Amino acid sequence: MDVVREVTRVLDEVLSLGGRGAGFTRDTPLLGAVPQLDSMAVVSLLTTLEERFNIVIADDDIDGDTFASVGALADFVASRLVR
Repeated sequence: MDVVREVTRVLDEVLSLGGRGAGFTRDTPLLGAVPQLDSMAVVSLLTTLEERFNIVIADDDIDGDTFASVGALADFVASRLVR
């Protein structure tokens, strides 16, 4: 499974980016760079990632660095897959 590709699909879906997420790379900044990524969107995003990847994300596991870039978010998700 290509975690980066699936994370970009989730971002596009949850943030209603209309396909713009397909152009995201690992280096694409998120927090502060994508206006749609507000606090409510973060909650929806985390819930969708949990469902899509069948993972559990505890509140204590996330911080601002988790959403620094697409790559940081994908790495975070990947780290939950191997547990």
